[in-house]
Amino acid sequence: MIYIQLFLSFLQIGLFSFGGGYAAMPLIQGQVVTTHQWLSMSEFTDLITISQMTPGPIAVNSATFVGIKIAGIGGAFAATAGCILPSCIIVTVIARLYLKYRNMDLLQGVLQSLRPAVVAMIASAGVSILVTAFWENADKITILNTNWTLVVLFVLAVFAIRRFKMNPICVMVLAGVVKVIVSFAGL
Repeated sequence: MIYIQLFLSFLQIGLFSFGGGYAAMPLIQGQVVTTHQWLSMSEFTDLITISQMTPGPIAVNSATFVGIKIAGIGGAFAATAGCILPSCIIVTVIARLYLKYRNMDLLQGVLQSLRPAVVAMIASAGVSILVTAFWENADKITILNTNWTLVVLFVLAVFAIRRFKMNPICVMVLAGVVKVIVSFAGL
């Protein structure tokens, strides 16, 4: 039964996550944190971090991680299969249609109208992750409750990526090293 639940939950995510892994984050959060409560919000944030650090698409990595946590290797296969099945089918159909009708103005208009919705989904996921990172409890967002070390690390990471065009993996590794050093220093 849990295999079917994992498959169906990630089938929904795979079916409706237009725009890639970042756009899928609110859907993944809705399924694994809110609906089924397989993960806490803190675990979900860790899941996103791990999914970004490992090779492959974020949604597929997330499905595999959640599947293993909930039901072992079988759960990983069920969740991952559910996540990728819609893409395999939809991309095959769309590729055929796109190649045939790619010059139509109607098709180009539809593609342009989807972009703002995808940006909104990515922004929503980003805000949820920021809230979880800076404040342990999203219900108590105050200046006194803010983890300022993580806020400073976030600002430095954004600056390093945007200004110096640093590789995001290097920035993540450096942020982890800095956080370990700060923790040992007792700050």
